[in-house]
Amino acid sequence: MIFITGGAGFIGSNFILDWLTQATAEPVLNIDKLTYAGNPYNLGAVEKDARYAFVQADICDETAMATLLSRYRPRAIIHFAAESHVDRSIRSPDEFIRTNVNGTFNLLNRALQYWLTLPGPEKTDFRFLHISTDEVYGSLAPEDAPFTEASPYAPNSLYSASKAASDHLVRAYHQTYGLPTLSTNCSNNYGPFHFPEKLIPLVISNALAGNPLPVYGDGLQIRDWLFVTDHCAALRTVLASGTVGETYNIGGGNEHTNLHVVHTLCDILDELAARSQGSYRDLITFVKDRPGHDRRYAIDAGKIKRELGWQPAESFETGIRKTVQWYLAHGEWVRQVRSGDYLNWLRQQYGDHPPGAQI
Repeated sequence: MIFITGGAGFIGSNFILDWLTQATAEPVLNIDKLTYAGNPYNLGAVEKDARYAFVQADICDETAMATLLSRYRPRAIIHFAAESHVDRSIRSPDEFIRTNVNGTFNLLNRALQYWLTLPGPEKTDFRFLHISTDEVYGSLAPEDAPFTEASPYAPNSLYSASKAASDHLVRAYHQTYGLPTLSTNCSNNYGPFHFPEKLIPLVISNALAGNPLPVYGDGLQIRDWLFVTDHCAALRTVLASGTVGETYNIGGGNEHTNLHVVHTLCDILDELAARSQGSYRDLITFVKDRPGHDRRYAIDAGKIKRELGWQPAESFETGIRKTVQWYLAHGEWVRQVRSGDYLNWLRQQYGDHPPGAQI
């Protein structure tokens, strides 16, 4: 069995769905606190699968984590659980420190105690795979080479700082105690089940509702875009073949400005779900930039390609079209997730007229 923390979130749920399509897939225990961004509906396709089980629990709960490890005895832990939205980290940094730093520390500590009890072969085979972000490296200038695994950490947001801290904890548990860890730092994911606080799903859902499409600053911030199923395939590869103690950068090789992404989404929507008048581009609204907004991220994924043979299957053009088509076919999912805890949080922070959130 493998443990997935945060498996009801965007990347975690996509990973579980992808994992269980594999003919030889081990059973999965999904451990999720079910915050606003955790949605069991994402996993409706596998909820009756005998290989899938779910437990609602907080990774900060020492007793719960120890009990689950003792009861289910996993072969691996894949750690997705995290607070992940930069805008929210600016307003509520304490939640990010609690989950991303303290939660990771507690999970590592419980995993270490469990690993030390394992008999020889099981101890050798055990892995702790930690999922992180390219944002820990900070911001790049247009002329800079992409981030590699050797790039120094320079986080600029409360979110990226909390993830950088968790990365350092994972490294320290391997270096100090020998816990067999693996770490990955990915570029910006997109695809199905992406919560509509982030740029791509926000633009799609706002456009279909006829609402403004908020673009921070001049919209020329550059991101490397990675289709979520490509990320899932990379993680399966790292878990199966990665060298213990190593970090692997996972990128899509698709650098685009935020404004280009918004234009692309509008053009696809104009084609597939045309407005009665005008283009969706008419809804674009430039808003004040957020504090500490990194100008460019870019990932050099050469290491994982050279050493493990992984490379993305989707181009940005194919992945973004698949994403729009998914959201057009799943309008009820969008309505459901936007009506709950996140909307309440926005109203608490901003009143009845919150600004558009995005990456």
